[in-house]
Amino acid sequence: MPELTLIHGYGKGKTTAATGRLVQAVAADQRAAVVYFDKGFDGDLEHYSERRTLRRLVLVSLHPTGCERLSPDGSFRFGVEPQDLDEARRGLTIAQSLISDGDQQLLVLDEALAAVAYKLLSRDDVESLVETWETTGGRERHDLILTGHLAWQSLKARADHVVEVRKVRHYFDEGTPARLGIEI
Repeated sequence: MPELTLIHGYGKGKTTAATGRLVQAVAADQRAAVVYFDKGFDGDLEHYSERRTLRRLVLVSLHPTGCERLSPDGSFRFGVEPQDLDEARRGLTIAQSLISDGDQQLLVLDEALAAVAYKLLSRDDVESLVETWETTGGRERHDLILTGHLAWQSLKARADHVVEVRKVRHYFDEGTPARLGIEI
């Protein structure tokens, strides 16, 4: 039976773990879809290396949403602007459609939980996605994975599998920028 999995916490590796699960699904000839929240890109510029490979897999559909946040010098734009909210709503719409009507066996909503932490989405928005998954046959058709920083208790109670990723040390704290092939 398909499961709801939460991969959350402040450590590095949430998207990596979800991507690993996606690779396992594809290796088993299952279709997979990913909605990336707040991880869009500007035209042909792709900051997330794993997406270059995933785009080559015919069983995978990718739906990046979000505005450009990385500057050419590698610095990151913080804060929420109106277009960030619009992109988060677009991601929510795509996720609802995939949950209700998608033909995937695995759906990853990458950084959906972070979108709540950054006030791009509300807890109710994410709970509504899970409710749709539970009540429209999604639970019978596909696994659902949500990643991001914070998972709240009522969401954890609904999940079949909860993984917390905890940072012990990270070189970001010393000012080292994101590295190609690791963070980007």
